[in-house]
Amino acid sequence: MRFEEAYEGYRKRSLTQSEAALLLGVCDRTFRRYMNRYDAGGLDALLDRRLVQVSHRRAPVDEVMRLVEHYRNRHMDWNAKHFYAWYRSGGGNRSYTWVKNRLQEAGLIEHAKKRGTYRKKRERAPLTGMMIHQDGSTHEWVLGQKWDLIVTMDEATSEHYSMFFVEEEGTMSSFQGVQEVIEKHGLFASFYSDRGSHYWYTPEAGGKVDKQNLTQFGQAMKRLGIEMIAAYSPEARGRELPHVSHAPGTSA
Repeated sequence: MRFEEAYEGYRKRSLTQSEAALLLGVCDRTFRRYMNRYDAGGLDALLDRRLVQVSHRRAPVDEVMRLVEHYRNRHMDWNAKHFYAWYRSGGGNRSYTWVKNRLQEAGLIEHAKKRGTYRKKRERAPLTGMMIHQDGSTHEWVLGQKWDLIVTMDEATSEHYSMFFVEEEGTMSSFQGVQEVIEKHGLFASFYSDRGSHYWYTPEAGGKVDKQNLTQFGQAMKRLGIEMIAAYSPEARGRELPHVSHAPGTSA
């Protein structure tokens, strides 16, 4: 969505600030900055000025070369913090991050290992019909009988569009849930699910899904123009389960 459309929706109060920001793929604070710049100078003010002008604080090439040569010739066994302490004691006025980055760019210091991924809780879709969530739950719904309950729901409102029992969750049950939603409510923009083998190919157990090698279900979603989104957290499963456990005529 273009900025002008999100901006107009916010001004007409058809979108909240958070919803407009989400549609543009930015945070609320960035959207407010965009609005201030747009109000002050129109679309031209939204251009990233860092791409069209050189910072006056950019270090001269010879300064960078001297720094790199000092480290390479005299301090190769020092880590970045020790070298920076020496650099400052000699009158250097650049920041620690600047010095470390220059040494890393020269291949003299290794990049630190990335920390484990922190997954921020995913916010619900802002508008009805944008995202559909489907999941299956195995339970002894009737005494002595275990079935899979397939639930397809609207992500924004948690309204259940399709619910039915099958002996085992799979490709056909996923198609049936999607078909019932489309017949009643029309096409939706995106489809959110776990990484079950009928939804995705996953080369390594517990790893990332292969978005190029599509399953039969994935190929159908691609033809319909529906974006598939894979869940990577345990909380993704069961957003609908508290509702399911109280469904009429079922036993918990």
